[in-house]
Amino acid sequence: MNTYSSDMEFGISTFLEANPRTSSTTHAERIRQSIDEIVLAEQAGLDVYAIGEHHRIEYASSAPAVILAAGAAKTSKIRLSSAVTVLSSADPVRVYQDFATVDAISNGRAEIMAGRGSFIESFPLFGYDLDHYHELFEQKLDLMLRIRDSEKVTWEGKHRPAIHDLGVYPRSEQNPLPVWIGTGGSPESAVRAGVLGLPVCFAIIGGMPERFASLVKMYKEAGIRAGHDPSKLQVSVHSHGFIGENDAEVADRYFPATVDIVNTISKERGFSAYNRQSFEASRSLRGAFYVGDPEYVAEKIVLLRKNLGLTRFLMHVDVSALPHSDVMRTIELFGTKVVPIVQKELARIEGSRS
Repeated sequence: MNTYSSDMEFGISTFLEANPRTSSTTHAERIRQSIDEIVLAEQAGLDVYAIGEHHRIEYASSAPAVILAAGAAKTSKIRLSSAVTVLSSADPVRVYQDFATVDAISNGRAEIMAGRGSFIESFPLFGYDLDHYHELFEQKLDLMLRIRDSEKVTWEGKHRPAIHDLGVYPRSEQNPLPVWIGTGGSPESAVRAGVLGLPVCFAIIGGMPERFASLVKMYKEAGIRAGHDPSKLQVSVHSHGFIGENDAEVADRYFPATVDIVNTISKERGFSAYNRQSFEASRSLRGAFYVGDPEYVAEKIVLLRKNLGLTRFLMHVDVSALPHSDVMRTIELFGTKVVPIVQKELARIEGSRS
């Protein structure tokens, strides 16, 4: 799919926003829209489409595997991932079975991105105690990796009934089924992913992405110490973005469309109110928002690659306060305009070093 030689992949991530405070789009409509986005993302030459699991009224994405399976039936190349699966409040047996099924429908294009989740609604919803937040993830990740790596499983932990020499089916088309670790920037998560030899995705949604360089270094050093092949230690970044033909115009459209959801979350977490000044700081060359015209967004991604050495970039495109046609246009411009610019520049830079 890629025109220029580069080991970097590009994709879309979404939570399927259907915020009733800012849009009349229903959850059902947003889910149907996502299938169109998957098809377009493949047509535009993108490598990945990823859906995050959420259990809030603002999002329609509580069952990513079901939606990805629908997208799989209409595509042939694009990889299909969660972003993230909230493993702490899920059953690892069912998660594996769901994504092994997507893997079969897609002829081996499914991925799981496992994480604790950025929200906590799923914990009371499924009967889990937040006091066990960290332990739940560690134990369930261990179980899922055992299921992935062995047809029959024996396992025992504190927060799920034990399994004694039982098979888990269907088995995935890919062997092994790819599992990424998604993290918002926890050093412990970076090190864990390295020790396990799993690829890692950093959600960089504020501040300067370059500050994650120390976490990338920790991840790779942990992986090498654990004996893993450095070439298998893949790094992805997930950040918000929006693209249009005119840099100033797309910024003016994107800022008011994001205010409600960002300030809602900021209030819940005790963060400072979001304003135009903080938005422009994030949109600056060293900031974490990839908002602007194709040339400017491409320049920012090239800088991100230089600073973090990432092998995959996921642009989070999801604003229900704007027409869905704007989301589709962003996906199209990302694949057909931004990616070729980035790949050509990376080929030039990396070719000059050889």
